[in-house]
Order: sequence, then structure tokens, then C-alpha cells
Amino acid sequence: MLLERLDALTATLKLPEKEARLRVLREEVQAQDLWDNQERAVALTGELANLEEVVRTVRDLQELAAMGDELDESDRAQLTAEVEKLERQALLSGVHDSANAILTIHAGTGGTDAQDFAEMLLRMFLRFVEQGSTEQEADRVLSLPRKQWKAEILEESKGEEAGIKKASILITGQYAYGLLQSEAGVHRLVRQSPFNAKGLRQTSFALVEVIPQVEQQSGATITETELKIDVFRSGGAGGQHVNTTDSAVRLTHLPTGIVVTVQNERSQQQNKATAMKILQAKLSRLQELKNAEEIAMLRGEVKEGSWGNQIRSYVLHPYQLVKDHRTEAETSSTGDVLDGKLRPLIEAYLNLPTQTVS
Repeated sequence: MLLERLDALTATLKLPEKEARLRVLREEVQAQDLWDNQERAVALTGELANLEEVVRTVRDLQELAAMGDELDESDRAQLTAEVEKLERQALLSGVHDSANAILTIHAGTGGTDAQDFAEMLLRMFLRFVEQGSTEQEADRVLSLPRKQWKAEILEESKGEEAGIKKASILITGQYAYGLLQSEAGVHRLVRQSPFNAKGLRQTSFALVEVIPQVEQQSGATITETELKIDVFRSGGAGGQHVNTTDSAVRLTHLPTGIVVTVQNERSQQQNKATAMKILQAKLSRLQELKNAEEIAMLRGEVKEGSWGNQIRSYVLHPYQLVKDHRTEAETSSTGDVLDGKLRPLIEAYLNLPTQTVS
């Protein structure tokens, strides 16, 4: 039985392909000029370590399972637990699941309430990362630690009265994209509006976009002629230098209309480099999408932040409830969810029978 489950995992995890990739990586990391490009070297060595761990774990478990009746009850129980752990990890076996994530929040329908809701979601995701960085135990969803996860705000456009119109954050860490892809879509908030003098119930929306960060060489080539580059004065935090010089950068990819803005760094050159990485990630993801609706969603054109498109609702009045409309998972602990405790919702999404992890 355990051998059959491990054989199924070998197919799900595409172990032969991983072993072939390992052979390539081991040659590449031996190159004398590997560390001339430090960013690429870190990516390659990280990928190598992750693949070696997965392959070694599966092969070791297969050897143990093949012992059959030679295993005592304690060893068999431990082996079963390890197989179950691996089966959970197999939920994140997509091409980009182990990659960093670029998460963008857009305020949707609802005026100031929507902008305030967008800021609430930004805090929720930042808290999710922060909690992972302080947890001593492995993540329950995958039995993988999130201690090394970090979040960096790349862009933040403040609302006129409150909240934010848009914000982008880079979340770095193992399986960041695989876990957070569950958050992509329209989020809906129902509450008594703090911006309405009569305290009337208000419904507002925000759109969350999640894409994997990819290496430049794995996607489409971007030429300068395809770009419109605008520089302007940053309006966000970052110190006196950022706010008094034209350090922020906006890239518009003319063939697709995709726009990327970065303003968190003090240097215009640094912001441009970061913006190029995000644009590359968007274009690479664009190439993988198979139909016009998905492409438009990536650019925020079809699944706008409005009625009928929501993937999740957060109801704070007249009762307390967070409900994911894809999985039917729900909880009355709205404060916990908005404080970053997203794991039960993410786990329910990953366990959808028809879920295709990309």
C-alpha cells in the first residue's frame, strides 16, 4: 500500500524530470563564473537544494517501504507519517509553486471603503508573512517552515481620504507563490462604514493579483523599444531622498499594455531594475495562460473588483463570517483571518479535488 502511494507520488512530483534537472543544475553550479551573477547563483543553488531534498526523501522512503514485513510497528507508523507529509507537499508540485510571489492589491468598487479594505488586505498579507517568520513549528498545510519568508513593499499608492488605491509586495520564501496563489481574485467586504456619518452598511471590493517571480531568461525578451519609461517623484515612504527626487519608475509594456510602477528604493536605477523583474514575471505568466479571459484577468480587465466576481467574502455586520466561495470553507473568526491567520483557507483551496496548481 505504501509503495503504491509512493509510486503515485513519483508520478505526481515528476521525479524523473526532477532528477534530470538535478543533473543539469549540478553542472551549472560547478561553473567558475557562477557567482559573477549573484542573484542567478542564489536562485540556482536554492533550486538545487530544494530538488535534492525532494528526490532524496522519495527515494529513501521507497527503499524503506520495500522492506515490507521487516519493518516493526513503530517504523511503519513513522514511514506512514512521512508519506502523508510528502502527499501534502505534492499539492504544490506546479512549475512555479516554489517561487517567490509578487502580490498586488487594487481597490475596487466602494470608494473610500474599498481603499480602506485594500489596506486591510495589505496588512493581512504582511501579517501572514510575519507570523510565518516567527513560527517555531512547521507550517501545518505542508509541514514546511515559513521562518525565512520576507515581505517587501514595492509600491503603495495612498487613497485621498484613507486606505490605498494600490499596493504591490514581493514575498520571498519557499513555496510563497504556491501558497498565495489561492488569494488571487476579488475579495468582498461587508460592514458598517466608518466613513458614513449614518453608519450604514457598506459593501466594498478589492482585487488581488498574484504572480510568480521568474528568472529573466525563462520568459520573453523585453526590448527598450517595447517600453515607455516614466520617472516621477515618489509619494510613499522611503526617506527624504526618495520624496524629493524623481526616483519612482513606471514601465509600460506597449505590446500588452501592462504597467508596472516601483517606488520603494532610493535610486531610480534600483527601482527600474525591480520594475523590469516584475514586468518579466507578468510577461512570463502571460505566455503560460491559455485563454483571453485569463489574460485579461492578469491585467485586471475582466475580474474587476465588483459584484458577482468575488472569491471570498468578509462579513463584519450584521454578523461575523469569512467565507471562501470556491471551497465553502468558512469561519466566524473574522479578526483572526484579517490578522493574517490564512492557513485553513489556503489548505481548503489546495485540497480542492479539481484544483490545478500552476
